[in-house]
Amino acid sequence: MQITRTDTGQKILFRGLDDGLKITSISVDKGVLCWVWIEEAYEITNEDDFNKLDLSIRGEVPEGYFKQITLTFNPWSATSWLKARFFDTPDEDTFVKTTTWQCNEWLDESDRNIFLKMQKNNPRRYRIEGEGEWGIAEGLIYTNVVCEDFNVDEIRAIPGIKSAFNLDFGFTDPNAFVCEMVDNAAMRIYIFDEWYQTGVTNKIIAEQIKKMGYGGQKIICDNAEPKSIAELQDEGIKAEPSRKGKDSVNHGIQLIQNYQIVVHPHCVEFKKEIDNYCWGKDKDGKLTDKPDHEFSHGMDSMRYGVTKLLLPDAFSFD
Repeated sequence: MQITRTDTGQKILFRGLDDGLKITSISVDKGVLCWVWIEEAYEITNEDDFNKLDLSIRGEVPEGYFKQITLTFNPWSATSWLKARFFDTPDEDTFVKTTTWQCNEWLDESDRNIFLKMQKNNPRRYRIEGEGEWGIAEGLIYTNVVCEDFNVDEIRAIPGIKSAFNLDFGFTDPNAFVCEMVDNAAMRIYIFDEWYQTGVTNKIIAEQIKKMGYGGQKIICDNAEPKSIAELQDEGIKAEPSRKGKDSVNHGIQLIQNYQIVVHPHCVEFKKEIDNYCWGKDKDGKLTDKPDHEFSHGMDSMRYGVTKLLLPDAFSFD
């Protein structure tokens, strides 16, 4: 997609950055590329992809022009390469500015109320989205996490590897479909595909699972939604409930904490969640043994599959 100003020939090109190599060949018939704006830059989990884009903005520019890359994003995690590169060790060619919703003159009252409610009901998220502070997760549940590009077919070929396809239901919260492989010998969990979406019916969920190529797989689903599981089955999905029990959440977390979690770079939503998935706090601000609901959707989905794969059928959480 592109927009062209007819009197000057200047163009605005719109591209995705799901693959950094696709950007390196970008060109224009007249003039040179000099300005780039990356919205939601936090979703670039691989710094090498950014470097490829940076190097593609080359060539001599006319007098009075300059080369510039602008990145806009919410600072979800202090572990992001964006913080290390542009905030912790900026060079003289880097300009950094933090803005908040209070700087936005175009918000109406309903927009502002969203942030005011977030400030009251979800202060941790407000600190990031409302105040522009870097997400430093106190009480982080999973700490042995890396974001790493890997070949899914090569991992799948490892002897003894097991795959799981899992779904946490939502509506106002996102439905979270997470695909993983577990290497029990190396104690690694590989997250290789995801789909997050709010406000969709179970029919649409079934269509999406089939579209992604997993229609023939067994899907482990939130056991609290038997009606939704039945509807998926009616749509031809091999849906079945996850393991039940009053302590199933904590037992599952403890099991997963023994593994290294390797997240594929294109699983952006999952990475955002796992970087912010923390133990909840009580009214005095002390950590509890219950996970905070925020950022829990993909985490629950992952847990459904891991416990199904690694615990014997005779095991009971009760």
